[in-house]
Amino acid sequence: MKKQLFFATTALCCGLLTSFNANAQDAVVVEEESVSVVDVANCKTNYAVNGHDNWFIQLGAGIDVPLFENELAVGDAKRHITATYNGAVGRWFSPYMAFRISAYGGAWHWDNVSYSKAKFANVNFDFMWDMCNSLGGVDPDRPVSVIPFVGIGGTYVWGIESDGTNVYREGKSRNRQWALPVSAGIQFRFRLCRYCDFFLEGRASFYGDNVNGAAIDAPVDINIQAIGGFSFNLGGVNYQAYNACKDQAYIASLNNQVNNLRGELATTAAALAAAQSQLPCPEVTQPDCPESTAAPLMSTVRFTINSAKISDEEMVNVYNTAEYLKSNPDVKVLIKGYADKDTGSSEYNQKLSERRAQAVYDTLTKTYGINASRLSIDAEGSTQQPYSTNDWNRIVIFVPGN
Repeated sequence: MKKQLFFATTALCCGLLTSFNANAQDAVVVEEESVSVVDVANCKTNYAVNGHDNWFIQLGAGIDVPLFENELAVGDAKRHITATYNGAVGRWFSPYMAFRISAYGGAWHWDNVSYSKAKFANVNFDFMWDMCNSLGGVDPDRPVSVIPFVGIGGTYVWGIESDGTNVYREGKSRNRQWALPVSAGIQFRFRLCRYCDFFLEGRASFYGDNVNGAAIDAPVDINIQAIGGFSFNLGGVNYQAYNACKDQAYIASLNNQVNNLRGELATTAAALAAAQSQLPCPEVTQPDCPESTAAPLMSTVRFTINSAKISDEEMVNVYNTAEYLKSNPDVKVLIKGYADKDTGSSEYNQKLSERRAQAVYDTLTKTYGINASRLSIDAEGSTQQPYSTNDWNRIVIFVPGN
């Protein structure tokens, strides 16, 4: 959004400048633009799910109670409970809906004239609905959720051992069957942490009458299951919420800023147009100024203790003096050498000050080509001290000469 506002503002600026440059005398009119604001009362939060989030693996165990044919006398028949085992993998593709592929397996026991049994394996494709998120608002950390589901699957039954009214093929009793059941159930999910839930669920699966090899009475056989176990949430439970109304106030403030900038730009463009209307301006002729002679350069050259060598830093002052003399060919300079009275005898300091003055003299004449007739030397030794700080007096001073 910010990038769009930036480009819109830039385009607006270019358009206004072009308009005012083309017609400087036109009146400035600023038309404010507004951004429509979504009705907050009608806004709805939407959710998105990352591709690697909200997958889950379910492991559980429970019981089967088959409600199959019963040819025993009333009161003699019994319903048998057997163990079943469950595994599933699925994904919540929104806070409200999920799918899973769930597998079950175990044994069925029932009474049909005599005690009967079979083994089975079942795979279901289920659609799951989180009723609490739909009716009570999305809460990834809700401690208890109620989740109805429906499914369709395939069941393979084998090892059928049953007496009674059985299904035959080629004169033999069939001991195996394929079936396509539909099922419905409900799951109660208890949140243990972001990555693990405990669940309890019940399922009723509806089969054709011959799933157990017998076909009498009701046309539908039913298997009831009750299962408990754990569901492991891969990557945790994550939903990205988006509400179209959330940023409307911010968008409106940006729109106001754009309109304010448009007004300021219009004011500036009007001032520019007024200034341009005064063109062309008379040319300003700069008066010729007489060449001035540079003021005397009263420079110095400092030395280290007991030394008459000009350092690289101090050579700049010698160079400046040479340039001054070249620019002023009638000027003469007196080179006065000094020494620090606290470091050496008067006789030694006198000679040291002479060497210092001579070093500067030689540099001006030999290095920079200054005529020797314009230079003179005066060595003061340590009898005079130009500065109150003694170590400052290790120096050569340029003064006007005669």
